[in-house]
Amino acid sequence: MDPRATATADAPAAGASSATEVLRVFLGLGLTSFGGGHAVLPFWTELRGRPGVRALIRGANAAVVGILAAALYTPVFTSAITGPAPLCLAAVCFVLLMAWRAPSWVVVLLGAGGGMLLGGAGI
Repeated sequence: MDPRATATADAPAAGASSATEVLRVFLGLGLTSFGGGHAVLPFWTELRGRPGVRALIRGANAAVVGILAAALYTPVFTSAITGPAPLCLAAVCFVLLMAWRAPSWVVVLLGAGGGMLLGGAGI
């Protein structure tokens, strides 16, 4: 038998299998978060009180923040910040959010308006 024919015949089965596994994962996550989470809550409360588990959670949170920062930097920052003026606008919006605790909708409107002004001026 030709090995290429076997690989071609197995390819749809492999795709169906992975789709089934993805469905199982999402179904399990959904059941855990909507119904089964209450059964795990007492165990989780005790577990997260341990210093080693708290350190593990902090490390996982830091890893997620790093991944999100990398995902934000590559497509968004490198294509949106094209010079000093857009960088200043982004910095002003960041300071408004973080230091002055301005409402996010105000910062979004200010950033959109500033971006339209910079775009209209050709900057």
